[in-house]
Formats: sequence, C-alpha cells, structure tokens
Amino acid sequence: MIGYFSPVALILVALVCLAMVRLVLGPTPADRAVAVDTVNTLIVAVLILLGVVYRQIIFIDVAIVYALLSFVSTLFIAKYIGGEL
Repeated sequence: MIGYFSPVALILVALVCLAMVRLVLGPTPADRAVAVDTVNTLIVAVLILLGVVYRQIIFIDVAIVYALLSFVSTLFIAKYIGGEL
C-alpha cells in the first residue's frame, strides 16, 4: 500500500501547486474562491489517502469535519462575493 502513496502524493501536491497559482493570479475574486475550494478538496483527498495508508480512522474523521467546514466557508465566500452578506 505504501508503494502507491508516493506517486499519488506527488500528483496531489502538483495539483495543489496549480491551484495556488490560480489563487495568486486569479483575476477575479470568484477565481480565487474556486481556487481555495479546490485546495480544500485536495487537502481532504490527502487526508483520506493518509487514512488509507496508515490505516487510521482518525484521518477520515478529520477529513469529514474539514470538508464540512470547507463547504460552509465556501458558502459564506460565495454570499460575500454575491453581495448578499
């Protein structure tokens, strides 16, 4: 199982780096909000991957809570950008 960890982790790190570039260079606030949401989703994927590799359920629990908080923060950012907040 550990053998699959390195290539998948490298791909996820590369995707996070690409999303960070969009976060920094995004011409609009909506682009930046989507980049933050993408980074949060990739972090959840990394946490799930760690839970599978180390066979620890705590990583999955943390991933679920992080995903929930990420979703709520994305809703608040969307409302703020839309002018409703």
